[in-house]
Amino acid sequence: MSEIIHKNPADLERATLGGGCFWCLEAVYQQIFGVQAVISGYAGGAMPNPSYEAVCSGLTGHAEIVDIYFDPKIVSYRDLLEILFVIHDPTTLNYQGNDHGTQYRSVIFTHSEAQKIIAQEVVQLLDDAGVYANPIVTQIEDAPVIYPAEEYHQNYFRQHPGQGYCMAVVAPKLAKFRAKFQSLIAPEYR
Repeated sequence: MSEIIHKNPADLERATLGGGCFWCLEAVYQQIFGVQAVISGYAGGAMPNPSYEAVCSGLTGHAEIVDIYFDPKIVSYRDLLEILFVIHDPTTLNYQGNDHGTQYRSVIFTHSEAQKIIAQEVVQLLDDAGVYANPIVTQIEDAPVIYPAEEYHQNYFRQHPGQGYCMAVVAPKLAKFRAKFQSLIAPEYR
């Protein structure tokens, strides 16, 4: 489904983030040094085992997310959040660009109290600094059950870089990430 986790899974931490279409987030987080796997999926809704079509209807309550497994000795949870706040607009409720609906909401699903505290601190710092003209509306919630997306959504940008949406939406977000976070890019992507 996704990249094989090379390290002992007990040494890895998990981050689950939503910020618009999961193809964009996946393409960015796959290039980060210390990230072992990125799985596109759905979380935060009531329907068990949702399909992409059901999630796109906006009726399931699920958000498109990426489930990230990373080595915290190499890349920090805070780094992953700072990237999220650069590659999407956290001030728009339930949409990113032309993607509209609750499935595209800005959300951080935390897997520990420490992650929740860090997420709250990052949001507060960005709001206090006035980084955005409008307040951040990113939801911070305890991680619910997370459902992997269908196989054809995994590694989407890698497999379809010339597809229209990938060229118009994913590639510019990836370029924005690469320009700002050069030091976090894995050597094989430099």
